[in-house]
Amino acid sequence: MKKVVKATSALLLTAILLASCSNGDNSGKTVNNNAQPTAAATETASSSATALAAQGNDAAEASAPPQATPAGSSNTGGTAGGSTATDGQATTSGDAGTAQPSGETNPAEIPLLYHMNKNYDIVPNEEGTNKKVILLTFDDGPKEAEMINPLMDTLDKHKAKAIFFVNGYRVKEHPELLELIHSRGGIIGNHSWDHIKLKDESYTEVKKQIEDVQKIVKEVVGETPNFFRPPHGAGGDVGKKVAAENGLLYMTWSVGSLDWEMKEKDANKTEKLITNVTDQLHSGSNILMHELPWTVEALDTLLTKLEAKGYSFVDPRSIELKMR
Repeated sequence: MKKVVKATSALLLTAILLASCSNGDNSGKTVNNNAQPTAAATETASSSATALAAQGNDAAEASAPPQATPAGSSNTGGTAGGSTATDGQATTSGDAGTAQPSGETNPAEIPLLYHMNKNYDIVPNEEGTNKKVILLTFDDGPKEAEMINPLMDTLDKHKAKAIFFVNGYRVKEHPELLELIHSRGGIIGNHSWDHIKLKDESYTEVKKQIEDVQKIVKEVVGETPNFFRPPHGAGGDVGKKVAAENGLLYMTWSVGSLDWEMKEKDANKTEKLITNVTDQLHSGSNILMHELPWTVEALDTLLTKLEAKGYSFVDPRSIELKMR
């Protein structure tokens, strides 16, 4: 019996030893058939997939036909029409609220380079300033838009300014014509209310004739005239006195075109007008013309001839308002 027990014990001991050896071979090793890929492995795989996708997109873009650009648009990021787009809003360059009319200069920026002498000629204030200048003036308006517009077109063509001496009764009848002259850059002058010979009138009447024009021009265009020309060139001492009291530069003219003496039926009116002016021409000429059809017709040729002789056209706003 003891032998049986010993044998059994030996067998059990052997079995235990064999089991221990088997466990020892697998120590430190863990087998997990459900284990997930590591983060590094996942990132590597993801990077590889992304790289392949990017290569595929590059290849697709390289082989795709170019996209059409809409007319008027730019693919360079620049601006069109002087504006830039920011957050979907167009911003136009410049200050729309303070824009000046095309070709206009702020009067405050125009230096006073000239004055008028006792012969009513325009004279430079200093040596070195161009003296070969001409002052252009038109009397007895405003009459008709059909004459004003072509006159202004010609002045614009030659980059010239002119004084338009207006009568009050005409302004009252057609204030829109005064607005037209002003809006197109014409300089408004005072030519009395009724176009009468002021030298024969009382101080009270002359004062009314001049100051009523100042008032109506102010009402229509927001500015009062700085220049006064008496009708018929006959203001007398009383006209000069009232003009001075209103801060107006009194003038007649030094070159007459004689367009007012011409009649509709007369032949060669434009040629005669041009000859009348060029025969009297001199530096500082203060040229008198009128709103008349033949003057409108002659003006472009006249100004072209004057320029060919080396003359330029003075801006009336550069003339001092005191004779000397």
